[in-house]
Amino acid sequence: MERPLSESEIREELTRLKGWEFKDNRIVKSFQFKHFAEAMSFIVRLSYECERRDHHPEIYNLYNMVTIGLNTHSAGDKVTTRDIALAKDVDHFAWRD
Repeated sequence: MERPLSESEIREELTRLKGWEFKDNRIVKSFQFKHFAEAMSFIVRLSYECERRDHHPEIYNLYNMVTIGLNTHSAGDKVTTRDIALAKDVDHFAWRD
């Protein structure tokens, strides 16, 4: 089982992740796309990455906006290094103008 990160460890990691915030025991970021179809294709791409990692984020979509919340269920719904690693990878494949 993954060890939950302390709040100071999370905040340190977030200094290297643009646009991510720590709130409600998860790291959260919103992405804005050109239109709904682009937002949906991002969600599909995200689903493959999450399935590969056996990771299941909170995902909220409203038209061209997608918000992702990451924490690790097996660590008591706390943020772990698994969440940080996924956030870094999401930033690499998230396409936006």
